[in-house]
Amino acid sequence: MTIRVLTLVGSLRAGSHNRQFAEAAAAHAPEGVTVEIHDGLGELPFYNEDLDTETGAPEQAQRLRQATLAADAVLLLTPEYNGTMPAVLKNAIDWISRPYGAGALKGKPAVVAGTAFGRYGGVWAQEEARKAARVAGANVVDELLLAVPFSHTRFAETHPKADTEVVEGLTKALSRLAAEC
Repeated sequence: MTIRVLTLVGSLRAGSHNRQFAEAAAAHAPEGVTVEIHDGLGELPFYNEDLDTETGAPEQAQRLRQATLAADAVLLLTPEYNGTMPAVLKNAIDWISRPYGAGALKGKPAVVAGTAFGRYGGVWAQEEARKAARVAGANVVDELLLAVPFSHTRFAETHPKADTEVVEGLTKALSRLAAEC
């Protein structure tokens, strides 16, 4: 059986180090685990109940919900913007949390990780992302922490898939997600 892990990246920047974390996760996924990086979070409209009705939701929201439903687990990768997670990641969590009590994230194992510019590696953003995912119904693995600081210098010339600490942390996270499925 193959475990499918959907990865949502909280940065839209072309050279995002968190996007590179997602690429590292895909490249180093343990046997029996596949990692799908979901594109299109930048095209999601802000969550609005007027757009999310019984007759439908915007196409990008439907795609995200279907991808989440099809996944066995979720990996959320986030930088830290002004001490919290980026709006794009929070918005994605809001869309997959609906309908309330039965959203696509409900009951799915989830891990939050990432890298950030500051010396704490985005731990505040990760705490907020864990909280939002938990409220949305995910089974968040709280004890698995991977917050890599100083992304701007650490990954200036090295892709995270070549960084031993990152690869080990992501492999451990993916193995744990697989065990939770």
